[in-house]
Amino acid sequence: MNDLASVFKALSDETRLKVIKLLEHGELCVCDITAALDMSQPKISFHLGVLKNAGLLKNRKAGKWMHYALDDSDYLKRLLTLSVIQGVSDDTLRTDRERLETFLRNRKNDQQATKTCCARNTV
Repeated sequence: MNDLASVFKALSDETRLKVIKLLEHGELCVCDITAALDMSQPKISFHLGVLKNAGLLKNRKAGKWMHYALDDSDYLKRLLTLSVIQGVSDDTLRTDRERLETFLRNRKNDQQATKTCCARNTV
């Protein structure tokens, strides 16, 4: 019962819903999510921690950077997540997606950026 309550709690926050919507398109580094949502890294890390503790995200470490993706291992949690984010329109995240795409494009073209962020070079 606590497990299900933690899932609903995790899905009850607008920022966490935005994070999940961003991750629908694949794995992202913390720095990617920070740039997309225009929030501080500690705030993003807090929200990622809530989502991970609820079993909605999986992570992997690459150097000093954490990369997150949706955790599809629990069918019920994935179904609940999909049901909730279905109500979040893509228009809600348009600005966030644009910021993310700009950030990824700039990082790919800027060698200096790889010193302050993960060195993933994909768009």
